[in-house]
Order: sequence, then C-alpha cells, then structure tokens
Amino acid sequence: MSEPDQTTHFGNRDVPLEDKQGLVNSVFRSVASRYDLMNDLMSGGLHRVWKDIMVNTLDPPRSERSFALLDVAGGTGDIAFRAAKAAGDGFRATVCDINMDMLRVGQERATARHLDDRVAFVEGNAEELAFPDRAFDGYTIAFGIRNVPRIDRALAEAFRVLKPGSRFLCLEFSTVDVPGLDRLYDLFSFKVIPPLGRVVTGDAESYQYLVESIRKFPKPAAFADMIRSAGFSRVNWQTLSGGIVALHTGWRL
Repeated sequence: MSEPDQTTHFGNRDVPLEDKQGLVNSVFRSVASRYDLMNDLMSGGLHRVWKDIMVNTLDPPRSERSFALLDVAGGTGDIAFRAAKAAGDGFRATVCDINMDMLRVGQERATARHLDDRVAFVEGNAEELAFPDRAFDGYTIAFGIRNVPRIDRALAEAFRVLKPGSRFLCLEFSTVDVPGLDRLYDLFSFKVIPPLGRVVTGDAESYQYLVESIRKFPKPAAFADMIRSAGFSRVNWQTLSGGIVALHTGWRL
C-alpha cells in the first residue's frame, strides 16, 4: 500500500509536503539581495544581538586548535562570519544552504571581508546533508529550521554529522510570553512587515509567509523534545527579547 499523502502548512494554506521546499526556495530567491536589510528593519537591529549571543554560546576556540563549524540555512553568512571573527586561526566554517541565490550573496560578502579562505559555501539540503558522519565540531542554524519540511530529518542529520562532544545550536523565532507585547508583536508582524517587504524587496507575499510560518513553529518545550528525540543530550533553551526568539542547544555525547 502507498503511504497517504502528507501535507504541511505554507503560510495560511496546506500544501503537499514535497512541495514546501520549492515554495520556500522561491521565497528566498525573491528576497536574497535585500534579505539582510530586511532583517535589520524587521528586528530594529536586534537580530545582530541575537546572533552574537548564539556565537558566544558556541564559543569557538580562540587558539590555533582546529574547529569545523557547519552553519545550515545560513546562505548570507551572518553566523559564519561572526564565528570566524570570534575564533582563532584553526577555525573553518561551511555554510550549507539549499538556495543558490542566498549562497551567492554570502560568497560575495565573504570575499569582501577577506574571509573566503575560512568560510566555504555549499549548496545542500538540511534533510540530506552531503557530509560524512562525525565531521563537524559545531552545528548552527539560525532562523532556518522552521522552513525545513521535515524538521525531524534535519535534526537527525545534525546529530549524524557532529562529532561526539560537539554542540548543536538553533536560533529561531518563538512565542512571545510578555502580556501586551504579544499583541503588539502580532500587529507589527501582520500589518507592518508584509507592506515593508513590498517597499524594500518588491515582495509582500514572501514576508506574509515568513510571519505566518513563525506562528506554526513548535513552542520551545515541544521543540526541545524533538531535539532530544534526535539523540541529543543536555538539551536546553533560553528565550530572548520577551520570547520573540529562542536559542536551543544540545550536545552529541
């Protein structure tokens, strides 16, 4: 017997699970050149603080000791560049993203920052990473896992490619937990961000999807359970900025 068709949410509609990745790709293809500018406008620059906290938590070695980071869904290079700046000479990062438009932006930025010898860019799918087992000392994914059709597969792949004793870190939008702020956040998300996306990128629909996808993502405790189910130990999370984002961590032991 064939398996029943599976569906997932894409914005405010249900789509076949196998169609979601292509739809997500079209979103990021549309906004790639202005993606980082929109992040600044949408977050008031706070995304820079959140990413710095993530890199500080990763704490790459500042010595010449080798450290290989895999940054998934990190096409424009933000996390990898921050980690390279914080780390010593033994640091190398591989940015893996399914969207070539985002990767091209990241590669251009790496060249401009003279980091192209320390940060490599590879096209790939988070659900099927083309890397050997136990190849990396750290795995990061920032604002990308909610766009993965099968999150459990991405988490299993993260576990597979990490060395024992290495750390998984995921920064993602979460559930606002401050009374009053939640209503303001919803108002800003649905009434301001899509029109802003239209003005800056010429694409309101993509940002409508992005804000709706945040509401569909599991709450922190539920997502932590998914990370544990993938095999990670000492799973924890911290919420930032009143719960607008959460940083989840786990160890492959």
